[in-house]
Amino acid sequence: MRGSCSTVEDVPSRILVPLAALLALSSCAAQGGTPQPAPAPASSSPPPTTSGSAPPDPAEVGANELGSVPVLMYHRIVAKPESVYDRTPDGFRAELERLAEEGYVPVTAGRFAAGDLDVPAGAHPVVLTFDDADPSQFALTEAGEPKPGTAVSIMQEVAERHPEFRPVATFFVNADPFGDPGGRRTLPWLLEHGMEIGNHTATHANLGESTPDQVRREIVELDRLVREVGGEPSTLALPFGIQPEPPELALHGEGYRYRGAFLVGANPSPSPYSAEFEPSGIPRIRSQSGTGPEAEVCSTVWLDKLAASPSLRYVSDGVPDRISFPRASTETVAPGLRERARPY
Repeated sequence: MRGSCSTVEDVPSRILVPLAALLALSSCAAQGGTPQPAPAPASSSPPPTTSGSAPPDPAEVGANELGSVPVLMYHRIVAKPESVYDRTPDGFRAELERLAEEGYVPVTAGRFAAGDLDVPAGAHPVVLTFDDADPSQFALTEAGEPKPGTAVSIMQEVAERHPEFRPVATFFVNADPFGDPGGRRTLPWLLEHGMEIGNHTATHANLGESTPDQVRREIVELDRLVREVGGEPSTLALPFGIQPEPPELALHGEGYRYRGAFLVGANPSPSPYSAEFEPSGIPRIRSQSGTGPEAEVCSTVWLDKLAASPSLRYVSDGVPDRISFPRASTETVAPGLRERARPY
């Protein structure tokens, strides 16, 4: 849907509060404070451990599983962008190449919200999300292959060049996704190839202006569509980034129970292990180059900030059932996860 998301001015300021320290840190050098290191070259990132090898000591890879995670938000992938929500195929490919070279490994929104981050030691999780199920994200040829130039096709190309970069993403869909009635052809292909199908409501309704019964109907109707083709939706992308009242209605109601609801947002998300993590309002970053309207909160700028301040981003210890982080960290582990905490 066109015009489906709000601008930064429409995003509640409280969404930015959990990472206010990041904004302050990034502006420190410009105001004469302590200079921040330049972005490290890709080769400086600790190499992820290979499958089957023993994970290194957390200190060896600088593990910080309370660090921030970029959840990137995409809409259309088109040759001639018409808004800040559009990316060109070349721009999208370049961003994926950068993520791969800097040691990011994609995980689905559902696994992220559940805290199921099986990422190699030294690597950083990233969540790739697509709203509105536009055909530029995914379409099939007559032969049943991803159409060249679509987001899925480009993801596969990048993964072929970077084996550690999993070609997985979460597609938040509405009714008749990708111009495919009921998603009968497209959704099964995505599911069979490791993608996740999330809920974006049946009609892209403004849940903040909907009654509780309307909210439930919007979510349940789309939930049923996905389940009819074999999916098991566990996350919701809030249309326009607007939460219902109460916000928890985005996560559970009669006929559905979800792990996370995603905002439009303008900053990285706290780690799902952090006490600051709020499942009913997970922030996302709009994918955009470093120029143009509202570029100060776009993906290019945030990836630059995280590269310049590596201590702020999530770094995996390679062991899914423990949470490693430096003792000096100012972040705190969520109360229900403290038994897994392993400060070093």
